[in-house]
Amino acid sequence: MGSHQRQKEILDELHREGRVEVLALAERIGISAITIRRDLDQLAEAGSLRRVRGGAVTTSLRGEGLPFAVRAVDESAVKAQLAQAAVDLIADGEAVAVDSGTTGAAAAAVLAGRRVTAMPFSTQAIATLAASSTVTLLLPGGSVRLPEGTIVGPLAQQTLTGLRFDTTILTCCAAAPAAGVTAYDLEDAAIKRALRAAAERTILIAEGAKFTRSALAVVCALEEVDILVTDASAPAEVLASLRDAGVRVVTVSPPTEPQRRH
Repeated sequence: MGSHQRQKEILDELHREGRVEVLALAERIGISAITIRRDLDQLAEAGSLRRVRGGAVTTSLRGEGLPFAVRAVDESAVKAQLAQAAVDLIADGEAVAVDSGTTGAAAAAVLAGRRVTAMPFSTQAIATLAASSTVTLLLPGGSVRLPEGTIVGPLAQQTLTGLRFDTTILTCCAAAPAAGVTAYDLEDAAIKRALRAAAERTILIAEGAKFTRSALAVVCALEEVDILVTDASAPAEVLASLRDAGVRVVTVSPPTEPQRRH
């Protein structure tokens, strides 16, 4: 098992339990405690957890999320699938606004191969779409919030007031049903609200784990999006409730592992 996969399993355990122990992780993953301690130290340096005696605790509180670089590794294959499913819902010729974050960057990578007009709200997505020969790229105003690369601020919001998109691809930090779509950063949440208001329809991309978390700033109720694109780990009762509320739910299957040759 590579270091990225080990660290993903550590992050998954932290998301579920809030704390991990070195010896328990070493036994479950089947690797030395020294290697686990090294993984924990690397994740702590990246800001994704806090080391404590014998293990680590999560830093995923309502006001603070994981760093962009860590999230880009975490569930990257699932995010690519979700991005593909969302972009498959968009027709050639549409005007599309693309939200920020690792999921927004994944959506931009797929959208780069389509004939659309796009306005991205992160520096990562701008770089991806600027290299496309089929995308008409519109740039928003605003300031860049580092290290996330998110475009925020009054100028960005003002840009959106004068535009009307066919579709907004919306991302989120958390989506617990009681709290709705939420974000850790207040300025980011303000842009997300403006993105939703500026489009005829909103496609929300949210991994199943997002439905167990809530963050500081509310964007909208889950029932207020038009389409939800999620994966098979999303709670079935949440998806059933959203369907009853009129939300179209698209669920992707987990990536299949290549068969080994004997």
